[in-house]
Formats: sequence, structure tokens, C-alpha cells
Amino acid sequence: MPNHLHIIENAPLFNGLPAEHLDELRRIAVEKEYHRGDTVFMEGDAGDGFYVVLAGKVKVSKVSAEGKEQILHIFGPGEPFGEVPVFTGKPFPANAQTLAKSVLAFFPKSRFIALIHANPSLALNMLAVLSTRLRQFTVQVENLSLKEVPERLATYLLFLSREQENPEQVILPISKGQLASLLGTIPETLSRIFAKMTSEGLIKVAGKTITLREPEELDTLSVHGKG
Repeated sequence: MPNHLHIIENAPLFNGLPAEHLDELRRIAVEKEYHRGDTVFMEGDAGDGFYVVLAGKVKVSKVSAEGKEQILHIFGPGEPFGEVPVFTGKPFPANAQTLAKSVLAFFPKSRFIALIHANPSLALNMLAVLSTRLRQFTVQVENLSLKEVPERLATYLLFLSREQENPEQVILPISKGQLASLLGTIPETLSRIFAKMTSEGLIKVAGKTITLREPEELDTLSVHGKG
């Protein structure tokens, strides 16, 4: 996969590994291409390996018995997903679907486990990534259970601001419908909150571009809400 060597080399999971270990990883990786909306795996499928996004975007979600989707994570280039079953021996606990035309590197479980046995430093990198993922889940559970939707939206916009390194403006990486699912609400409610924040002068919305007019007030909202 010559066009994506730098993605694997710079992925957090493999960061800092010596060249010979990276070569071994590239040898066991299987490059797979997907169209937008393709299913990567479904909840309950055998966890026979994990993936790293080389290009595109992937959402991981759960669907309730009533058919309501809750997006858990959205992954972009360099980010791994589906790695937990590699160690637990259990099926995939959620669904994964592409949000755009994507290229993924698939690492078969048996070959990757053998590689870890030979290279313990790889296990330490994976432990660090899983620890970060656990912290992200903790924050998400706190947001969904303890915060109202306006607070969740303010928190997400500030997160994007830090991630995109722009304190004044962010670009939504997903549709507003997908954002509603990520925040645990419905599109109609999210639209009302966007409109309310706009009328209050906190933000300005132009498609997927959100101007943060009052970052400090958004920060206060994200932490304390309105009361």
C-alpha cells in the first residue's frame, strides 16, 4: 500500500515503532476499499481483526431495539477501530459504516497477535490508545447522562475548535443529522439549538461552517449550562 505508508507510520497505534516493525505491519495489512455507506462490520460479527482508516471516514454506532441509532465514534485517517475484540475474543460490540469513500487497512487477528508476541512495544502502544479511547467514552457517557443538549453541543464545538486548531471557526466533519445522533438527540432539536445559539450571538452557522463568536460563553455553557 505505497500511497498510504505515511498513514500507518504516523498512526498513534504504531507511532515510534522501528522501521523493521513497521515493515512487518505493512506485510500483514490488507488494504480494503469501500464506497460511502458501505458496512465494514455489524454488531455480533466475529472479531477476526481490526482496522486503521487510511482515507475517508467511518462511524461506529449502536442501534436500539426501536431502531434509534447512537453514534459512538467517528474515525478519520490514522485512527484504529474494532481493536478490542482482538484481545477479548468476543464479537464486534457495535456497527461500523463508512461516511465517505474510504480506504481501510485490515489487520487479521491471528497475524497481529503473533506480531505482538514478537514486539512487546506494540502492545504498549495499543494500551495507550485503548486508555485514550476509554477516557473518550467516559466523557461521552458524562455528556449524554449529565448534560443537556445545548451543553453537549457547546462541548463538541469547543472540541472541534481545539482539534482543528482554530479558536474562531470550525467545520463540521459530519452532517447535522449525524451530529444529532452523536449528541444523543434528534435533528429537529439540534436545529432549534443551533437557531437559539445564533440568535443569542454565540455562533454563526453557514452550512457546515460554524463561526464561534463568543468562545468564552460557549465554554461556560459547556461546563455549567444555563441557570
